[in-house]
Amino acid sequence: MSQHLRMESLRRPAEDLWRRTLSQIPTVYGRLAYLSSLRNSDTGRYQHHGLAMLFGDDEADAAMRAGHAQCFLEWLRMDLAQQKADLDLHLISLPSGKRTTVENWIRLAPYRGVLPANHSDAERALFFADLEAILELLRREYSVSVPGRADWRRR
Repeated sequence: MSQHLRMESLRRPAEDLWRRTLSQIPTVYGRLAYLSSLRNSDTGRYQHHGLAMLFGDDEADAAMRAGHAQCFLEWLRMDLAQQKADLDLHLISLPSGKRTTVENWIRLAPYRGVLPANHSDAERALFFADLEAILELLRREYSVSVPGRADWRRR
């Protein structure tokens, strides 16, 4: 298959994924979290029943993989203030409340699982450094103390 035809075949499921799903998620971090939740941790493949029914498993996987990488780069392109605003908006949407979520994120680090598979070491380090700096700001803002985790950023 030529490169042009391959790009055309990927565009349709990618457009569908954006139009029907990702555009409904108001934050970049929320889209990262959503897309990572669709990745099977055993196989590394993305699974979305509706997208697969319309376009097939391989095209759906490729579209979600590309979308995940695109959202990740979008996050990395934001400055720290934009990332914090985006994360604040995401945290407001969670039922547990910001303070509880910040406490649990410091303790459990679930954000470590939202990265796409195809990232560089430098991108991963930047993502973690930015997110952990924001969490430190939020920890102070909400007076969160996590017993035994005074050095939580040095993991």
